Amino acid sequence: MRPGPLTSVYKNMARGVVALVFRCHVTSGMPTINDEVSHIRWLPPERSQEHMTDAYATRLLDALDLSAPAIREHDGTFLIPAEQAI
Repeated sequence: MRPGPLTSVYKNMARGVVALVFRCHVTSGMPTINDEVSHIRWLPPERSQEHMTDAYATRLLDALDLSAPAIREHDGTFLIPAEQAI
């Protein structure tokens, strides 16, 4: 994979984790199942929340958004509204 632009920053302050998410480009190979991936499925973006938690579906949607990087806070599963974030 070749890294592309930064698409978002996610803060889980309860766990002290900050994740920087970049849009990447595949340079070779095929997706494979491994210890971290139980299955692979191609979906339209609007169906992402059917298959992943809110926090991860939002990361995917933010990565597809070509505007400025998003900065969000979450609890590991759900996004925390900006007015409630630390």
